[in-house]
Amino acid sequence: MKNIIIILLSVFALTSCGTIVNDPNVPVSLSFSDGSDGKCKLNNKRASYSVSIPSTTMVRRSDDALRFDCESENGKKGYGSIPSGMEGGKVAASVFFFDLGITDAITDKSRIYPPSFVIPVN
Repeated sequence: MKNIIIILLSVFALTSCGTIVNDPNVPVSLSFSDGSDGKCKLNNKRASYSVSIPSTTMVRRSDDALRFDCESENGKKGYGSIPSGMEGGKVAASVFFFDLGITDAITDKSRIYPPSFVIPVN
């Protein structure tokens, strides 16, 4: 009986692979397509940021896109979004540990943004 309890506790402790091993933030390097400097407002459902471009910013993981509204020093504007994706190995491990990704879906810690993104400016 004691062994069964230990096994069940181990399984429940390991049910949210991304939640256990992932930092809530990921680095995203941003730059403008024309190489200029500027400022951007970034947001997703988890956080909002005001950043200088070019830079690398730690962004809170989320299952929705990272939206940006930017302006370069020479007055060019750029807006749009950066899609969020899944980390493949973490999803497979989460399914293996029986939570079917439910805990990771709640915390969004299995989500990731591209490590670098070039913002097109007009």
